[in-house]
Amino acid sequence: MPGIQSYAWAKYEGKWILLGGRTDGLHKRQANASFDQAGQNDFITVVDPITAQVWTASISTLAISIQEQLLSTNMEFIQADSFLYVVGGYGYSMTKGTHITHAVMSAIHLPSLLNHVVNGQSIQNDFRQISDTNFAVTGGYLNELNGVYHLTGGQRFDGRYNPMGHASYTQTYTNADRKFTLSDDGTNLSVNFLAEDFDPAVFHRRDYNVVPQIFPNGGEGLIAFSGVFQVQADLPFLTAVVIDSQSYRLENSFSQYYQQYHCAHIPLYSENNKAMHTLFLGGISQYYDSAGTLVKDDNVPFVKSISRVTMDQNGLLKEYNMGIELPDYLGASAEFIPADNLPEFGNGVLKYDDLTADTTLIGYMVGGIQSTAKNIFFINTGNESSASPTIYKISLIKGVKTGMEQLNNESYKSFGLQVLPNPAKNKLDLHFNALTAEPIVVEVFDMQGKLLYAHTLTNLSPGAESHRIESAILHGNTMVLVVLRSASMKSTQKVVLFH
Repeated sequence: MPGIQSYAWAKYEGKWILLGGRTDGLHKRQANASFDQAGQNDFITVVDPITAQVWTASISTLAISIQEQLLSTNMEFIQADSFLYVVGGYGYSMTKGTHITHAVMSAIHLPSLLNHVVNGQSIQNDFRQISDTNFAVTGGYLNELNGVYHLTGGQRFDGRYNPMGHASYTQTYTNADRKFTLSDDGTNLSVNFLAEDFDPAVFHRRDYNVVPQIFPNGGEGLIAFSGVFQVQADLPFLTAVVIDSQSYRLENSFSQYYQQYHCAHIPLYSENNKAMHTLFLGGISQYYDSAGTLVKDDNVPFVKSISRVTMDQNGLLKEYNMGIELPDYLGASAEFIPADNLPEFGNGVLKYDDLTADTTLIGYMVGGIQSTAKNIFFINTGNESSASPTIYKISLIKGVKTGMEQLNNESYKSFGLQVLPNPAKNKLDLHFNALTAEPIVVEVFDMQGKLLYAHTLTNLSPGAESHRIESAILHGNTMVLVVLRSASMKSTQKVVLFH
């Protein structure tokens, strides 16, 4: 499996097709080295996640215009049945002699491409391409709502990237949700652009997550989460944009503190609770959790956080820290690829209520940037990060009697309780904030409500505190509920155990 990040993907007959993106890590800080040709991904990769087989094919035999787009990064893409449509992307153009955002859409026939890559045959006839300046977008998102395609946000970036501020490029945000219909009979490919939603105050964002949603009324839509950069500051947005087929609205009353850049994400909807959950894995964020305390870092570092944003039955958005971290600084520019044969809605949102097993493999986190430290941008020479070659299995653990909504609750923020590690094996380290000097009772229950452990902490001072549990009560259980309570507040956290 090659290291790859900021790529496009599709899934067909249980296999993954990966293309585009880059094989290095975070773009270098040196102006003449960033987005260099050596880090371009010049192969198409097919992966069978069950048999752990990998096949590759060089793109060197394709038409030059198709090669150039496939050598780019941060393309927008969408799979529609047996076709993958890839739009835009930023990279070096051999014909232009400079870096550009490609003003093209490529249509890729997945059954034939898959067959040809696996069998080492020619892939020349598996690609078609059309041009339109509206396609010159990188760092946006491509989705479909009721037959209309939405090319949301992003920018046109032409010239060599230069973080030192010199005028070696032009940068223009689309400031829009561009809409079009698509006609494709397998031979003839055409698009019809519709009236776009142009709003510089709302859609001036890129390199973010735009995720399919099921709304409380059962309708399909999108949410554009966070993104960069604010017009008046080089900082991420904390707001979200809710989009449906007819309109959009800015959720000013909601702040998303975690995961402002593009990262692996997972959408799940509970019809029973009319709750839409979006999980975010790692990435880059202005905020992160440190022993239960929310830390703000305007250098916007890599993080290990896993968070969830839930739209409840009233349409209100709330964010939760899941209390679980990735094993390293991972997730940025990675993709979540769902497992086969999962119950899902037409837009790819997983049906949470239909995942009836206690533990379900729901998919994989594939590729992305792996960083050696939180803040590397200002010292980045290319050695501080890399494109991850690792595939991580992602399982949803529901528990016997408690569901997702009980994993975090509003009292979580009172003590700022965090239990690490989670999952745990033979010890639990509790990190929390003692807001007063009053005694705090620590309790551990099994999932049937039986008290397994109790201890009272006294002589506390307001501030950060910790407590370790090493006990035989951890053995024989697969999940426990940790409770902190004092005379004035209470916090709980569910912890998965393995043996």
